Amino acid sequence: MPYRIFQDRKEAGRLLAEELLEYGGKSDVVILALPRGGVEVGFAMSNILKLPLDIFVVRKIGVPWQEELAMGAIASGGIQVLNQSVINSLNIDEETIREVTARELQELHRRENLYRKDLPALSLTNKTIILVDDGIATGSTMRAAVAAIRRLAPKELIVAAPVAPPYVYEEMKKIADRVVVLMTPEEFYGVGQWYENFNQLSDWEVCELLRKSRKETPGKGHEILTN
Repeated sequence: MPYRIFQDRKEAGRLLAEELLEYGGKSDVVILALPRGGVEVGFAMSNILKLPLDIFVVRKIGVPWQEELAMGAIASGGIQVLNQSVINSLNIDEETIREVTARELQELHRRENLYRKDLPALSLTNKTIILVDDGIATGSTMRAAVAAIRRLAPKELIVAAPVAPPYVYEEMKKIADRVVVLMTPEEFYGVGQWYENFNQLSDWEVCELLRKSRKETPGKGHEILTN
């Protein structure tokens, strides 16, 4: 089966929005984007659906001597999710977990402050959350984000992405209330192969998209998260 190539993240966002039109303009729905690429997709969706856009930063807590292996993750709001099976199998002590977590928390705060500047986070409790990225490769970041957001008691959690491998798509269906993925190609070597233009966003561009979205769709009916 032939699959299309997205022109850019804006086009991908517009096509995703068309699959979620029933959520347009609702006061209890928030689009939550994973920086950096997901913010451009989310911005396009926000414009069409007239929904507020916010970011959700996730940092992997890597095993110190094998950093590509995650023993957990920390996300916006300081929410920590630990993989006890990895921790137990490698006999990782609490002090090591605290040290690595503290380092990643510092980086998470740095990124959030960089992206948000003076923009407060929106409350996610009892809201329908559309969690978006520009594609899902392995699913590790998205899984961590879903686990963290579940701690905030959303009403509904939707995972949305333009493209993902079939097995990742099936995994997402097990952890989200709804999954919207436009393409699930078997031959998947990376998210970038499905875009004509896959230029990396700068931190400045993320800031500007978030700020512009907040001006255009300020989120009426959405209380601000202040804690």
